[in-house]
Amino acid sequence: MYRIRLHEFEGPLDLLLFFLKRDELDIYDIPISKITKEFMDYLHLLEQLDLEVAGDFILMAATLMQIKVKMLLPKEIDEKGEEIDPRADLVRALIEYKRYKEMSEEMSFMESNMRKFNYRGNYEEDAKQASNDYEVLLKNITIYDLIKAFKKALLDRPAEPVHQIKKWNVSIDEQMNYINSKLKDSNNVSFLELMIEMRDKIRIVVTFIAMLEMVKAGTIGLRESINLNDFIIYGISNG
Repeated sequence: MYRIRLHEFEGPLDLLLFFLKRDELDIYDIPISKITKEFMDYLHLLEQLDLEVAGDFILMAATLMQIKVKMLLPKEIDEKGEEIDPRADLVRALIEYKRYKEMSEEMSFMESNMRKFNYRGNYEEDAKQASNDYEVLLKNITIYDLIKAFKKALLDRPAEPVHQIKKWNVSIDEQMNYINSKLKDSNNVSFLELMIEMRDKIRIVVTFIAMLEMVKAGTIGLRESINLNDFIIYGISNG
């Protein structure tokens, strides 16, 4: 008899997905009789090992039996005159569970890869040189850090009571020059400090785009800040 180790399955939907994948079955056309038989075989084994854990599986077994009975009866018709598939709710639940399971596996893979990285500190002594390598320019800064800082800068601006459509009064080139001017006095500046002089949200957005263009061109870099939802912008010498 085919045996399955208990800890491999997180719940009844996980077990059903295993059967479908193993036998290369169509999730939209589930062979209820076949699946129910295999599910019941596993349930008998599960009851012997852990009756408390078997509760959810017993409920799923009852659901499968109910679907099996409905498929033997005359087809029901909905208000549009179409046949109602007794498996529809189960199919939707499996598809939703499959989506979350695949995303969970992808995030676990990403977490495993990130554990291989060990960022070092003391960036002040690094040689400043032009580079288009984003991983060098964004020291310990992720896209999530950029989004959080950008969101905080926008939320710090008072809400405008009336929305008006008007031409931008600032350009990306102007804000690139503005950032360069701030870096002349000091080779680095806090992003949120840079946003303090912004009069409106449009200027914040354009400045943020200008900053990303400068990072892409390798004229500035970004690194972590000790302040929450902030980061440091520093200049890179082309010489």
